[in-house]
Amino acid sequence: MSSTMIFVNLPVKDLEATKTFWGKLGYSFNAQFTDESTASMPITDTIVAMFLAEERFKSFTHKAIADTATSTSVLLCLSAESRAKVDETVDTALAAGATEPRDAQDYGTMYGRAFEDLDGHTWEIMWMDPSMIQG
Repeated sequence: MSSTMIFVNLPVKDLEATKTFWGKLGYSFNAQFTDESTASMPITDTIVAMFLAEERFKSFTHKAIADTATSTSVLLCLSAESRAKVDETVDTALAAGATEPRDAQDYGTMYGRAFEDLDGHTWEIMWMDPSMIQG
């Protein structure tokens, strides 16, 4: 059985600024699927963030693009290998120009923080104690 991939498509106001921001967080872009209006950022082998300049994004939908200054269209959550990695990732994002919309959430066996990227998309970074995962 093949793995299902997910492509998270997000509109951005300034594609170059977005690429610079995510580059500071250690991500790179797939040149094969990156051009002047689109940037393809692999997160894992099966998860890819697709940043699209707003005009390009509009070609895929008839709906208005959400104003992330006043509304939330999606919450994205990435797992981290440790509590320290949660803090490192969010602190790096803040240093690169992100904002932190809320305080850390610490549930003992789960710990998370969030940041809003340059376009106001909310990214949650979460660690969960592996001993708590059943399966």
